[in-house]
Amino acid sequence: MGEQPIFSTRAHVFQIDPNTKKNWVPTSKHAVTVSYFFDSTRNVYRIISLDGSKAIINSTITPNMTFTKTSQKFGQWADSRANTVYGLGFSSESHLVKFADKFAEFKEAARLAKEKSQEKMELTSTPSQESAPGDLQSPLTSESINGTDDERVTPEAPPIPEARAEPSQNALPFSHSSSSINKHWEAELAALKGNNAKLTAALLESTANVKQWKQQLAAYQEEAERLHKRVTELECVSGQTTAIKSQKTELNQTIEELEMALKAKEEELERLKAEVESANEFKTQKDSITQKLQDTESRNQTLEAQLSDLEQRLESSQMEREAFRKSLRSLLELLDSKIFELNELRDTLAKLLEGS
Repeated sequence: MGEQPIFSTRAHVFQIDPNTKKNWVPTSKHAVTVSYFFDSTRNVYRIISLDGSKAIINSTITPNMTFTKTSQKFGQWADSRANTVYGLGFSSESHLVKFADKFAEFKEAARLAKEKSQEKMELTSTPSQESAPGDLQSPLTSESINGTDDERVTPEAPPIPEARAEPSQNALPFSHSSSSINKHWEAELAALKGNNAKLTAALLESTANVKQWKQQLAAYQEEAERLHKRVTELECVSGQTTAIKSQKTELNQTIEELEMALKAKEEELERLKAEVESANEFKTQKDSITQKLQDTESRNQTLEAQLSDLEQRLESSQMEREAFRKSLRSLLELLDSKIFELNELRDTLAKLLEGS
């Protein structure tokens, strides 16, 4: 089946500055997809993130790793294999909490998988340990197995010196028996030496073969790991097509939003231009009104001067009219006196006429 994504989220990816070991260096220009992958063939959990076709995170989860939340939206973990510290910036605290929970869950799963693997290796290695003693770790030779000529133990023959010193009737049969026993033990010793030599040669050959097999196994493991990483990268590239499409959709949406924002800014700019033109018109109108006001004020001053002149003329006219009224009144009084005198004269004439 290979590796399959089991959880994905989006975050901004950072790595610690290898020079200062303090500052964060962004490895992605925008939020990218960060996924947990599980390899069922090796029981391995990994965190993988791609920026385009470039793998910016390729971290295998081990039981001794720890994910630390340093703020409400930022978390980090150290990867000793990659010799770096990864940091993730999330859009919300809930995304960070969910990622941290998954990290703890897969870390525990990695620990259990490692324990099961160790148990299987112990069960596999038990028969080989029982068939060969623990001293096989050191180089063995025929001398270390059989001992030197001085250290070899031979079967003790029955004591016969006394028989040789004092021959008796039973001396010949006993000597014959001792010779047969010695030949038997010599044959057994020769067979043991041959077996020991064969076992030693086989052991030396097995030791050499084991060393060679270990070297070949290490080379095969390195090659398999390299090929596995390459296959994983290719699978990630092919397996994250949906994520890339979603990123493309998001980018298109972002472009549309930016275009709409740009259009809104252009409309606002046009409105501001119209307001500036209107302000210029208002300024022109203000200047015109100010000029008209100044003209009106000057006309008002002229009218006030004319009004003052008219008031003076009216006052003089009123004075003249009053003088005319006085002269007219005096004339009327004079006329009344004259009329009264004429009446008296008429009456006098009338009386004279009546008397004549």
